Amino acid sequence: MLRIKPFEAIRPPVEIVSRLAALPYDVMDTHEARQMADGNPDCFLRISRPELELPDDTDPYSDAVYRRASDNLLAFLDRGSLQRDDTPRLFLYRQSATLLGKERTQTGLVCCCHVDDYNNNLIKKHEKTRRAKEDDRTRHVLETNVNSGPVFLMFKDNPDIAGLMQQAVANPPLYDFTAPDGVRHTVWPIENPQPFIDAFATIPAAYVADGHHRAASAARAAATRASQNPNHSGNEEYNWFLSVLFPASHLTILPYHRIVTELNNLTPDQFLARLRDIAPLTELDHTQNHLPQATGTICIYNDKRWFSLTFPPDSINHADAVASLDYQILSDRILDPILGISDLRTDPRIDFVGGIRGPEELRKRVDAGHAAAAFAMAPVRIDQIMSVADAGQIMPPKSTWFEPKLRSGLLVHALD
Repeated sequence: MLRIKPFEAIRPPVEIVSRLAALPYDVMDTHEARQMADGNPDCFLRISRPELELPDDTDPYSDAVYRRASDNLLAFLDRGSLQRDDTPRLFLYRQSATLLGKERTQTGLVCCCHVDDYNNNLIKKHEKTRRAKEDDRTRHVLETNVNSGPVFLMFKDNPDIAGLMQQAVANPPLYDFTAPDGVRHTVWPIENPQPFIDAFATIPAAYVADGHHRAASAARAAATRASQNPNHSGNEEYNWFLSVLFPASHLTILPYHRIVTELNNLTPDQFLARLRDIAPLTELDHTQNHLPQATGTICIYNDKRWFSLTFPPDSINHADAVASLDYQILSDRILDPILGISDLRTDPRIDFVGGIRGPEELRKRVDAGHAAAAFAMAPVRIDQIMSVADAGQIMPPKSTWFEPKLRSGLLVHALD
């Protein structure tokens, strides 16, 4: 069953936590990271994205970048911007935000998980990782000797764990602040970890929600350290990686929309005619923006017009966890056979728009001529992700967008 353990957290003093905590390294480019860190010497991006301090032409995978990450971590520790606890603890981490007009709250357990549980698929994956990104984070872990950002995990709801969480949040928090993007972050320390350890030992599996590259890199870094240790036992701290475990019912998945730059030499009317050959196509009110209200439907914006395309239930292979996803249906029936886009990872004619931006962003890009058509998608469900992972399958590229994002720098795990 799933193993968790407390850890001696490296964390900021309360008085600077709001300016130190940062968005994950992989949700921004270097230019955006520079803007976020500008004028703030304590911004954690100086550790997680240290190239922001180097010249524009710096190779982000160069030796200088990883040296700067390590040097900055040591500097933060030297001046007290980060401090290491002397007692191993677990923590609860709650995020509260308004997402697309709705109030959302998610509370997860911050702990360390074992790389063997990841390697043996007790921690299940649903996404392919890219070697270059894995290499980057693996080296970052090895050079800094820390997991700088947590892996975002989920598990099927458990009443015993829910009860333990409810008790813990009745205590005074360690941190409680609202970030500039409006997300409130609250952290509670857990002084007695054993009840949580025992409860999670009954959980048969966890699932990576976000952070596949961080998880893969933690496993690779642990393997490197093990190969260098003739007395390796599997109990060393480097075998554990920083995680936040959320009950599945707490989580919010937003859609990941698609836009295409051209219609494969089809006119708009020819494109619509091809769509009508696939499934019922309904024209919508063009003065409004639209999102699908249920799975099995895709909303399409093209030539200043909105349409909905609904696939009959009996035309969907519900027995296959991947084939039944709207994202896969879009690829199998529209992107590939009509638009000639077969590889979403490499084809320059397709791009992706996170659902946090909403359908108005799709209209904007098409009307501005930056795209020929846009496909507004319904979000996948948590149970669909779990079914894909349980089947050992892979989700289509860019098909999950979890919000709010976990902040890096709040709690850091050292590998020794």
